[in-house]
Amino acid sequence: MATMKDVARLAGVSTSTVSHVINNNRFVSQLVRDKILSAVAELNYSPSAVARSLKAKETRTIGMLLTSSNNPFYAEVVRGVEESCYERGYSLILCNTEGNTERMGSSLETLLQRRVDGLILMCNDRNPISEVLFCHYPNLPVVMMDWAPFNGVCDTIQDNSLIGGKLATEYLISRGYHRIACITGPQDNTQARRRLQGYQQAMENAGLIAPESYQIFSNFEFSGGLEAMQQLLTLPEPPKAIFTCNDAMAVGVYLAINQAGLKVGQDIAVIGYDDIELAKFMSPPLTTIHQPTDALGKLAIDTLLQRLEKQITEPRTLELTPELVERDSVGSC
Repeated sequence: MATMKDVARLAGVSTSTVSHVINNNRFVSQLVRDKILSAVAELNYSPSAVARSLKAKETRTIGMLLTSSNNPFYAEVVRGVEESCYERGYSLILCNTEGNTERMGSSLETLLQRRVDGLILMCNDRNPISEVLFCHYPNLPVVMMDWAPFNGVCDTIQDNSLIGGKLATEYLISRGYHRIACITGPQDNTQARRRLQGYQQAMENAGLIAPESYQIFSNFEFSGGLEAMQQLLTLPEPPKAIFTCNDAMAVGVYLAINQAGLKVGQDIAVIGYDDIELAKFMSPPLTTIHQPTDALGKLAIDTLLQRLEKQITEPRTLELTPELVERDSVGSC
């Protein structure tokens, strides 16, 4: 691989002159410039991005740690992050933790070795690695998305899950449903608990009973929705409406209902959460609680860059407002 010294030797100039031409930071005569550019082309020389970043003390690279999941919601958020990075001239290094503490530590170490300018963490569960991160790298800009509260100093984006859970359940109640079940995520997941709490509050406010058998902790995956719905259908008095706390599990719920010879929207109402792209293509199209995935990614990058540019100094909590999207999976009871 050609070096700057090789270019200088071929062009018959000093390496500093080659550097001035490549970085365009000092006047060089057109004759000398042409010689250097010709040598660059002949040697197929590419300046080292790493070397330039070390000199500038920035890499224009953002790191992102993501929990492994079949949930398309995560993929859509990552797409928004990637697009925002590209628009702002940054590169994104994405690491999938597979929900494994050891792998997360290794991935975090890799990102720090790459000298990323900032980090976006989007993981389901609280992880001790986060405490180590903030102890050893207190000045590294970090934005947390979809993670449990912890003691680190960083910016946090929350989706107002409790409000979203209430909104979904209140909508089912407004359509005349009383026997309403809730399928939520893992018991140790903050968003799962908050969406369940929203369901519980809405049921209590309406004077409705929410039996424990109607409240199921699952895994936020397709399979979790299928298994949870199959369990609900075996009850002596199955529910007539299901609040599924993400759209991925709603896919599994649809399958279980269809396998039982029932129809979504007619025999059993289903409402989801996230409004992933797939939701409007399901049959029938899924009523759900909207989260703006592209806007979420843009907000994470904007917040990170504001901190990099010293526009903000104190940690902030940014809250998204959930919105109901009505489609055809909820009829009237």
